[in-house]
Amino acid sequence: MQAVIKGAMGVVLAWTVISLPVLADGDIAQGQAKSASCAACHGATGKATNTLYPNIGGQNAAYLALALNAYKSGGRTGGQAGVMQAFTAGLSEQDINDLAAFYSSQKP
Repeated sequence: MQAVIKGAMGVVLAWTVISLPVLADGDIAQGQAKSASCAACHGATGKATNTLYPNIGGQNAAYLALALNAYKSGGRTGGQAGVMQAFTAGLSEQDINDLAAFYSSQKP
């Protein structure tokens, strides 16, 4: 069991290390410009007006990018995953990085 956990941790660490340079390329202004459809549920600055949706303002950019990529690939399945998959389907890597940069720059 410990080998499985260590292996999984290694995969997560490798993914994070590989992803970090890409995440640094996110543009806050471009993310804000691309966030109109996100704002309907998550609010203009990432503070949701409905408790059904999570607050994403101030969240870690790496986490946001990983979550968006997981929705896009179908790796996340619970809750509102179907809705998120529809919204993320057309996003490019740059779009995801820009959105992550914008929302991570907001106050929680």
